[in-house]
Amino acid sequence: MNIKKFFSFFSLFALVIFSTYSANDISLLDNSKKTGVNIYWDSLSESGMLEKNDHHLSFKSGDGLVILDGVKMMITDAPELKDNTIFVSKKFIDDSETFFSQKSELPFKVGAILIDAGHGGKDPGALKTYKINGKNVTIREKDITLRVAKMLGEKLRSAYPNKQIILTRDNDVFLSLGERTDIANGVKVGENEAVLFISVHVNSSLNKNSSGYEVWYLSPGYRRTVLDKSSMEDDTSLFPILNSMMEEEYTTESIMIAKFIMDGLQGQIGKESSARGIKAEEWFVVKNSNMPSVLIELGFVSNEKEALLLNDDKYLKKATLGIYNGIAAFITHFERSQGFTSLR
Repeated sequence: MNIKKFFSFFSLFALVIFSTYSANDISLLDNSKKTGVNIYWDSLSESGMLEKNDHHLSFKSGDGLVILDGVKMMITDAPELKDNTIFVSKKFIDDSETFFSQKSELPFKVGAILIDAGHGGKDPGALKTYKINGKNVTIREKDITLRVAKMLGEKLRSAYPNKQIILTRDNDVFLSLGERTDIANGVKVGENEAVLFISVHVNSSLNKNSSGYEVWYLSPGYRRTVLDKSSMEDDTSLFPILNSMMEEEYTTESIMIAKFIMDGLQGQIGKESSARGIKAEEWFVVKNSNMPSVLIELGFVSNEKEALLLNDDKYLKKATLGIYNGIAAFITHFERSQGFTSLR
């Protein structure tokens, strides 16, 4: 996103944000069914998005400031969450319909996908030695993640020749967590283009019975700096408000990527391993990336049965296909609706 353009549509008067709750008596979900508006919602951040005619309007419960197509802002009556139902005023509906009737501008799309193979070089990550065909074989996290990252990169390059597909490492080299996020934040994309950060890891536990795959995203309880203050020129007083809104949008999109990847993995390896679910944490490699980001744990090397699967190229190909299918589903969803969980 072009940050200067993002901030050029408003000035300091936007600090005076007010909300009108007196007329919030229309169920947003019921209204959407009548008007053909798609609704996407993240219950954790209590934020959502409306999508119609290739436009999207991002909103937050209790906030009258909404984002239009990710680049403009508008003040309207604040939506209100009551008894797990979103209620809005007639003004909110009218303002939304006026916006949706406008001609579409530049479409949003994913411009780059960064694949991060965890560990490497002097850092083997999780490892365990097992006897395979009479020989002691050490199964290392760094080897598994690199194999998956390279296969995933090949599939994405083949499917999306016009997108940047970047690996943080393509050989057995050590990279610090800071170096990985520097690579991520240094990716250059065009206006209205997003970067996705996919970090691949393998798990381990003192409990040898622990098994399964899981996908992590950044906890919405952690707040980071995702905007460049220098791009705001004289409007630095708006920085905390807008940074919070952009961070919440990254979190919501990360949840969506996690969900799609989890579904993809379940479709490919769900009969051989178990889904441990989508989880939130403040991983360094994720929290410092200024973009939608997830961290995938493919399985446990501490579990002998699962470790042998993770050492099998056929199994890793299926796991890779699951991750690819999840990313592809998210790209289709994002380029149509900019993310968020559907309420339909």
